[in-house]
Amino acid sequence: MNGWLRRRRLGMALRIAIAALVPAAAVLLVTAGATWLMSRSLFEQLMREHGATAADSAVMFQQTVGIVALGALAVGGVIAAAAAFLLARHLAHPIHALQTAARRLEAGDLSARVGARPSIPELATLAETLDSMAAALERQEQVRRDFVAGAAHELLTPLTNLEGYLEGLRDGVIAADTATFASLLEEAQRLTRLSGTLLQLAEVDTSAGSGPVELNMAAAIGGVVALIEPVFARRGLRVEAKVTPDLNALGIPDHVAQVLFNLLQNAGRYSDRDGVVHIAAMAEGSAIRVSVTNPGREIPLESAVRVFERFYRSDASRDRATGGAGIGLALVKQLVEAAGGRVGVDSEPGSTRFWFTLPRSLT
Repeated sequence: MNGWLRRRRLGMALRIAIAALVPAAAVLLVTAGATWLMSRSLFEQLMREHGATAADSAVMFQQTVGIVALGALAVGGVIAAAAAFLLARHLAHPIHALQTAARRLEAGDLSARVGARPSIPELATLAETLDSMAAALERQEQVRRDFVAGAAHELLTPLTNLEGYLEGLRDGVIAADTATFASLLEEAQRLTRLSGTLLQLAEVDTSAGSGPVELNMAAAIGGVVALIEPVFARRGLRVEAKVTPDLNALGIPDHVAQVLFNLLQNAGRYSDRDGVVHIAAMAEGSAIRVSVTNPGREIPLESAVRVFERFYRSDASRDRATGGAGIGLALVKQLVEAAGGRVGVDSEPGSTRFWFTLPRSLT
């Protein structure tokens, strides 16, 4: 294998050297030929003016100027060949490294990297770009695997429960009463909610409808808070909203409502009982920043950077107990970024704040 690679590099170097030598040789030959003809004509003319015959002039030219010219041509050819060979070696190695990395990527090896940067700036930029693309593909592949594993896990739990209930009903172990049918319905509804959320994630980019419109954030936040307050009240939670008056953003009303609802629902799910969830909105330059802060334990740093990934859950057992599937925050991120905004989370002992921005309407 190593011998084959060396032959490949030598073959590439030879081709580069030939490519460099051909134009150099052409220029050298044309220059030498023109110089030869012009100098011979002038030499013979000078010799005739001093009484020499044409034959004697030709012989003298061959013995003096001709030999020197041929020697200079030979030396120039050797220098050109050496320069072409050195240039070829200098170019062949980084080009071969780029080619090898690209072919490994093509074969599915996403860990392939060019490695050491070439000294030629253009090739160094190309190598950096190729390595960045490989890293991005590797991250996307990991996200895809996590997504498939997460989706399979979330679907498996209710399907397993349904299978157990149906086998029990078939074998007469479980009574076909109202409670049993209620459990079956709950699992079916869980599958329906999961499927609906997955469809939302897949259709964000194509479901914008009429596009962004101007919406009042105080009204948008007030509407969502009114819907979620009864749910919070059952857990002894309160919502306190602080919104700067006349604050207008550009967004799709249904998407903004979904983002607000998901963040408030997430805050309620992980808040300490009898606590207060704060939601605030304020202008921040050309954007509007909305934050939802809830009391509760701190999110570890390694989890905070991943909470917006699909199906990621920092505490899987707790999320299952509270009904989370690890999709709500991923949907928040997708909806906000589709509107031209950003999302983030800040967490410290005792509280966690999720935030997002939207373009501000200045009209």
